[in-house]
Amino acid sequence: MSSRRSSRGNISEDEINELISKLQALLPSSRRRGSCQASTTKLLKETCSYIKSLHREVDDLSDRLSDLMSTMDQNSPGAEIIRSILRS
Repeated sequence: MSSRRSSRGNISEDEINELISKLQALLPSSRRRGSCQASTTKLLKETCSYIKSLHREVDDLSDRLSDLMSTMDQNSPGAEIIRSILRS
């Protein structure tokens, strides 16, 4: 029975399959493939790769923002807008 509880934890195989489906729906590369079922291993590798790319993108944007802020007049309206966005 696929919904039977695992002896390793409190999550069923059906719940794992549902979580994998949700994870697959979040990945841009999986959405492009449509309903094609990927292996769990491949899906987890793609997830790790996607998270790493998001980290790189955040780092890049942070660097660009720092560069922008260093060239701005700290009392300018633009600088105040950026500071208010960062506080939220």
